[in-house]
Amino acid sequence: MRLRANRNRLKIEHSIIDGLRDVLETMLESEDRIRSIVPGVIKKVRDAKGKVEIRITVPVVNGWKGIALAAGARQELFISTDLEKDALEKIIEAALRDQE
Repeated sequence: MRLRANRNRLKIEHSIIDGLRDVLETMLESEDRIRSIVPGVIKKVRDAKGKVEIRITVPVVNGWKGIALAAGARQELFISTDLEKDALEKIIEAALRDQE
């Protein structure tokens, strides 16, 4: 599968949950220490209603794994960065506020 990239930092292999792309692009614009974000597969869930929400879940080899929730779906996010969890969560919160 061919990857399409936005400024070589947002890697898109699958569709993206409605409203999530703008949040991810805002995160990448605001912090150079985020090397890339790779959205994973979308799965339907019942508890994902309302605005986009992103939760950081576990560390991975080159950064963090997160879950985005919105529009009745969840999507895994793989965030390549050397930022600590708290710093990354603050960037996410700021990006979500910018989209309101």
